[in-house]
Amino acid sequence: MRSRILFRFLLMAFAIYSGSVNAQQNAGDSILREVTLKTAIAYAIKHQPSVQQASLDEEITNDKIKNRLADWYPQVNINYNYQHNFLLQKSLIAGNLVTIGQNNTSAVQLLGSQTIFNRDVLLARRTRSDVRMAAKQATASEKIDVVVAVSKAYYDILTSTQQNKIIKENIVRVERSLNDAYNQYKAGLVDKTDYKRATITLNNLLASLKSNDASLAAKQEYLKSLMNYPVNETLNIVNDTTQLEAEIILDTTQLPDYRSRIEYQQLETKGRLLQANIRYNKWAFLPSLSANGAYNFNFQNNKFQKLYNVNYPNSYAGLTLGFPVFQGGKRKINIHEAQLEFKRNQLLISGFKNEVNAGYAQALAAYKSNLAGYQALKENVALAKEVYDVIQLQYRSGIKSYLEVIAAETDLRTAQINFYTATFQLISSKIDVQKQLGQVTY
Repeated sequence: MRSRILFRFLLMAFAIYSGSVNAQQNAGDSILREVTLKTAIAYAIKHQPSVQQASLDEEITNDKIKNRLADWYPQVNINYNYQHNFLLQKSLIAGNLVTIGQNNTSAVQLLGSQTIFNRDVLLARRTRSDVRMAAKQATASEKIDVVVAVSKAYYDILTSTQQNKIIKENIVRVERSLNDAYNQYKAGLVDKTDYKRATITLNNLLASLKSNDASLAAKQEYLKSLMNYPVNETLNIVNDTTQLEAEIILDTTQLPDYRSRIEYQQLETKGRLLQANIRYNKWAFLPSLSANGAYNFNFQNNKFQKLYNVNYPNSYAGLTLGFPVFQGGKRKINIHEAQLEFKRNQLLISGFKNEVNAGYAQALAAYKSNLAGYQALKENVALAKEVYDVIQLQYRSGIKSYLEVIAAETDLRTAQINFYTATFQLISSKIDVQKQLGQVTY
């Protein structure tokens, strides 16, 4: 008895331990130790509901195709019937009133049919590859949108993180200047104006840091929503300033090719399906043909207990040919409608080709403009840093006033923040150019 209780206890303990281990593993699978752009994109593609829905739509499409193609296979059915007749039919034969039939009848029918020609199954067979392709392209389009959105959000966070770092460095410098101004004020070398100005500057920087921290937290939540990352988990973003600068390079001599765009590929696939729809509506003038046959087990007897003692079978096989004669002009209207839909899609393709050129020109112009601004602001950072260092030394030597130090420090901070803002705008415009070129990968 004790051994049984001990055995059950061990089983329960093992089950609880296994469940906890599996739960920890599952939780670990949904958390990233370090979030780089590559891991963020991979995680988003795997967990983003819109991508998962598109993948499910692919599976649903495959099942629908299989469902339609199943009509090509032989269809076999069994029908069973039992009937009890309260009043039997009577008929006058040779002047005599004769009762026809039995009180109890039953039939079992084994029915088989084979489609030889039917426009519905023919359409499913000829368009299955294009239908599958359309579903795959829809998934690819969702993934591209996710990659673009995640990339921009990721770089936005890197930019804001770097701007916070700059503000913190400025706080350290201002605190140092504040101490210098306070000591000089206590020594009677300067009045309290410098000390108060340094305090005002420090307070402004601390307020700016809090504001940027709140903005950064919101941007991280936005990235988590794009990735479908657990709300209660923290994103450990890998902050690498060299990565930001390495991502700005783009070959501006490339020419757009509309065939590489997923939108064009989707329109092209839709065009083939619309052509198939035109043929489908033309097939409405053709007859449908199917083979069918049946074997019937027939039982009848006045007594229910002896109903199934004797079988009176019959069987047949035949062809069914259906000719559509007149449907009120519906078939011609359907053909005309299908042709108009195809022409409309061709116009969309023609318009899209022009949109690609215009969209690429706009994205490339924005990239070049942001690149020029980036280069100018990068030079401004170096100049502002040099000016600040010189004025800081001159202030400590008593040559410059503290007001000039504050102005130089403000110029340096502004140049640094503007530089990283320009860096994000440049990378964002580069992503737009790559999307226009159809070069966004996942």
